[in-house]
Amino acid sequence: MQELIEAFQQEWAIRALIASSMVGIMCGALGCFIVLRNMALIGDALAHAILPGVVIAFVLVGYSTLGFFTGAVLAGLTTAIGITWIQQNVKTKNDAAIGIVFTAMFSIGVIGISYISHNEGVHLDLKDFLFGNTLGVYNEDLILTAAICIYVLISLWLFYRYLFVSTFQAVIAETMGVSVSVIHYFLMLLLSFAVVASLQTVGVIQVVAMLITPASTALLLSNRLKWVIFIASVVGLVSAVLGLLLAIVFSTTPGPAMAITATFIYLLAVFFSPQKGLVFRFFQKRKLRDRIQLEDTLKQAHRLAQKETLTRTALKARLGFGNNTFNKNLQTLKNRAWAEGTGESLQLTVLGEKEATRLVRAHRLWETYLVRKMGLTEEQIHEDAEKYEHLLSDELLDEVDRTLGFPPLDPHGSPIPLKGPVPDFPLNTLKKNQQACIAENQIDEHISTQLWQHSLLPGTPFIMQDMEGESVELLLADRLIKIPNHLARRVNVANIADN
Repeated sequence: MQELIEAFQQEWAIRALIASSMVGIMCGALGCFIVLRNMALIGDALAHAILPGVVIAFVLVGYSTLGFFTGAVLAGLTTAIGITWIQQNVKTKNDAAIGIVFTAMFSIGVIGISYISHNEGVHLDLKDFLFGNTLGVYNEDLILTAAICIYVLISLWLFYRYLFVSTFQAVIAETMGVSVSVIHYFLMLLLSFAVVASLQTVGVIQVVAMLITPASTALLLSNRLKWVIFIASVVGLVSAVLGLLLAIVFSTTPGPAMAITATFIYLLAVFFSPQKGLVFRFFQKRKLRDRIQLEDTLKQAHRLAQKETLTRTALKARLGFGNNTFNKNLQTLKNRAWAEGTGESLQLTVLGEKEATRLVRAHRLWETYLVRKMGLTEEQIHEDAEKYEHLLSDELLDEVDRTLGFPPLDPHGSPIPLKGPVPDFPLNTLKKNQQACIAENQIDEHISTQLWQHSLLPGTPFIMQDMEGESVELLLADRLIKIPNHLARRVNVANIADN
């Protein structure tokens, strides 16, 4: 702590802290669009490709901050244009085009620095360009970094909507009159500015980490772009400041220390992100596994109760779970009022039967979908249905039911349970030529509404005429009426008699 206090009493440390903070914020915000547009390799390319511009600027105007800035930006834009031209006009893979251009530009820069460094009185160290020299930031560097940082952040704010739509929906952007290519080159310009501003602080190699790592961290923590940009800026700021402090304490190079700090924060997000972290996913998978085992216990209890007496021993033999898992699931069923009983005796409650019926419906509907829509055979579908019956929401099941035309039977010939309450005497269970009438009480008002649309009011007498095909035919006094099978399964009838 004493070392830090003494260091920040010096002007160079204050300049280094301010410059690093601005670089962290700027690179974090800009890096979000670089990562989302899969341009991380282009960022790396531009970071290396500015060296020829720096060399040419040094030859023309000497050691000048403004000269380095101009030369580096021109070199960066030349690289961006060259990469884009090769990608669009030459039969070369996109990543290969990037590698070809930036390695050539970087090599030219290295050769140039090596050549002019042999001249007497020239102090142009390649190491400073590669890894930065944060502790050697001058007032001119600080002013240039501040100007670039403000320009980049204001540009991101002003053109946020254009950057947003061209990043996620390029086709829609074109139809809206937004030139995706212009936005691309503008982003390259901003990227060139950011690289130049970061040159003195973290160097051309570490600037890639400051562009990519904070943005990647933010994307693990949020799905909303505005929050992602804010979080990435904060992570970039924290990485730059902590990295500088660690570099001072341990007497090491600040640029790499900042990159390592950013990576450490990223790893924290990898493990502990509330939605995407490995720890969260571990507990989420464990929770899903426990739910699947509980639902399997309930479903097997339902099946067992339909064939024989439901007992703890018989149910455990069917499931094959260990004692702890079985006892825990059984206790959970009782806690949720899905099952009841003491000792060996066991039975499902009304709530338990309802939930078990939902699982059976999901299983059989999914089997039917796999056979009818996916072309699988009856022998191929059971295992897949056993897996996905636990993952299908009620809304998706209803959509599958509608898509299949509300099938009464699954591919194995087993009845598919109806959703919700079941009528006492369903219309579709009548035999041909049987007489009946529409019951007063239907299972819900929607059934009554659909019957009214077919001119079938409560108490209307009819004769079952035909049950083949996708509908049933009812003979009224003066006409025939066709009722879809899925509706006939839910209509309650009364006064049933043979004709």
